[in-house]
Amino acid sequence: MLKKISSRLYKSEPMQRCKLEECRAACCLYGVWIDRAEAQEILNNAGLIQPHLPAENQNPDGWFDDRQEADDHSLCGQVVHSSVLEDANHYGGTACVFLRPDFKCALQVAGEACGFDPWRFKPFYCIVHPLDLDNHGQITLDETDLLLNEPASCLRTAHAPIPLAETFEPELRYLLGDNAYKQLRSSAGGSLTAAAPEEETKE
Repeated sequence: MLKKISSRLYKSEPMQRCKLEECRAACCLYGVWIDRAEAQEILNNAGLIQPHLPAENQNPDGWFDDRQEADDHSLCGQVVHSSVLEDANHYGGTACVFLRPDFKCALQVAGEACGFDPWRFKPFYCIVHPLDLDNHGQITLDETDLLLNEPASCLRTAHAPIPLAETFEPELRYLLGDNAYKQLRSSAGGSLTAAAPEEETKE
């Protein structure tokens, strides 16, 4: 599994995560690409998700738009896109259909409410963000300056370098599994602490 990690994530850099009460899920501005299998899973569990959305967004027929494209890194090789709605209260004036008025993701809230893993219904590209996949399918991170200068970024400047493997522990532990993550942290440096996905730090 460690072959899926780019060399960038073994470094330490002066950046830290944003906080939901400050960023108000700005990263949900443009919605997300979702593997067809993930989209179908969301639709199959619509009854569990609908109660956590505003009434006007509860119709599953409006959860995905007409966009689709090939994606070599997705499970089915093809992705569809979540609907993007006008939202004057959100950063940039638009938001993913699954974003709630309290700036929490309905998919994540539904997972927690059902006693599942919080990311049970979350699309892969939501879970991995602000990490991304490079051309080789390895998990990586875009250039620091671009991320820290973007108001909608999920990252903020830190006073001192922090191992990226520590900063992104919830995502990497979830995607790699505990054993592979421990190997990564051992190679990347930094103290190893247990962590779980947190609603207030990721949407």
